[in-house]
Amino acid sequence: MSGPESTVGPLTLEQRTGVIWMDGELVPWQDAKVHVLNHTMHYGLGVFEGVRAYREASGQTAIFRLSEHTERLFNSAHILGIEIPFTREQIIEAQRTSVRENRLEEAYVRPLVFMGAESLGLRVEELSVHVIVAAWEWPHYMSAESQETGIRMRTASITRHHVNISMCKAKAIANYTNSMLALREAISAGDDEALLLDNEGYATEGSGENIFLLKNDVLHTPELTSCLDGITRDSVLQFAREEGIEVIERRITRDEFYIADEVFLTGTAAEIVPVRSLDGRVISSGRRGPVTELMQQRYSAELRGTNEARHPEWRTPVA
Repeated sequence: MSGPESTVGPLTLEQRTGVIWMDGELVPWQDAKVHVLNHTMHYGLGVFEGVRAYREASGQTAIFRLSEHTERLFNSAHILGIEIPFTREQIIEAQRTSVRENRLEEAYVRPLVFMGAESLGLRVEELSVHVIVAAWEWPHYMSAESQETGIRMRTASITRHHVNISMCKAKAIANYTNSMLALREAISAGDDEALLLDNEGYATEGSGENIFLLKNDVLHTPELTSCLDGITRDSVLQFAREEGIEVIERRITRDEFYIADEVFLTGTAAEIVPVRSLDGRVISSGRRGPVTELMQQRYSAELRGTNEARHPEWRTPVA
């Protein structure tokens, strides 16, 4: 993670200063703590979002698709049977406040819903529910170079959650264990990212991103079965339709990516990243293709609110 540096090196998240919104109050960054017997730490029941704020061409800072991210946070909680003790409007304002009070021009924003420390065990009915919102500088999940040259992917031996084993539509904390295992496996093999398959062998997504392929001028992406309903994914689907590109959501086998014209990943943290190889097979020219570049340009315009932007409703000013 990138961020402000001290004389001895990059600051860890623990070492940062500023404030974190915690259950309705702004708490000094280093005082925002929970007990070690916190239920979510032990069992993983909780939900979160990853949101980004950008400095617009106008000079103001705005959060991208804040309403949609907040709606998904509440949907995730509802799927897991968690009742968030704040309204959507309060959580939206908490995210704006976190960016503004930390004086950030650009930021990664992390709302997190977790359970209290009243007791341990699998019964959760009597547990309290807590919410935090933190915001800090985190420029890019992938390197700037990868936006053009692309990344290397490897099919994971780790299977993406089955729809009746884990609640795949929830952005749940516990769901990311298999993502971390798959990513570690890919990196250990010398690649940058993992492709996870479902229990029937069809492609779902990367460890933290949705995936697209272009073949014969048609854009394909896995249907929403076990993959997360990504906000960036939805943005790209809208861009493609506005550009007159046919889009098909369907089951995709991994060998279809080998012979695709273009492949790219989408996610709030990663933004839009081309894939140059999968399982050692170079995809097409092995570099970013024209449709991937077009999607990046459309996305950047919306993030920055330039003259080419068509969706001002997607940007919520912080001030």
